[in-house]
Amino acid sequence: MSYRRYQSGSARAVWALIAANVLVYIATSVAPGGSFLGLSGPIIDQFGVSRSTIGAQPWTIVTSLFLHDGVYHILGNMLMLYIYGIYLSAILSETRLLILYFVAGLIGNGLFLAIASPAAVAVGASGAIFGLGGALAAMRPRMKVVLFPLPVPMDLWVYVLISALLLGVLPALSYSNIGWQAHLGGLAVGLAAGWYFRRWERSRGIYR
Repeated sequence: MSYRRYQSGSARAVWALIAANVLVYIATSVAPGGSFLGLSGPIIDQFGVSRSTIGAQPWTIVTSLFLHDGVYHILGNMLMLYIYGIYLSAILSETRLLILYFVAGLIGNGLFLAIASPAAVAVGASGAIFGLGGALAAMRPRMKVVLFPLPVPMDLWVYVLISALLLGVLPALSYSNIGWQAHLGGLAVGLAAGWYFRRWERSRGIYR
């Protein structure tokens, strides 16, 4: 039996998330002191998430998910959001996809706050997007994808593992300024959610 019986047939939630991220990026880029090449100090201070400011600025645990520090940051994240999101849209309802996105992003930020340096500041949707990727890898691990620039199809779970190593484990070992804590936190949420949804599908004979 095919998973298509549970297909939502709509990617509106994905496009809405992309639109929100892009609009915020444009707004922060044209704001006084802003730039398309990177965020200004005041914007990061007010809307980026940091352990040193979260008590006085609790909203930053959400607003930081929509900030991106430069054009390459937003392009890379939106490309991955589109790829993961389009596939998940055919499996999950819009409501489940949105809940997963924000829960993964918030827990990813929570892990960043828990173990990153108190002075470190995180911005970006990567934790939420890793949540979508983790869920998709758990639900459809054998789906074939191509990792640019390598023209060799690979299982989705391998692709997600490589991404986690490149953007999670290796930056941690090299003390990079990448917010790997949020990446791994979001990925863990996605894997757990994907495992749950896959069991749910099998219990109802939707996917085998």
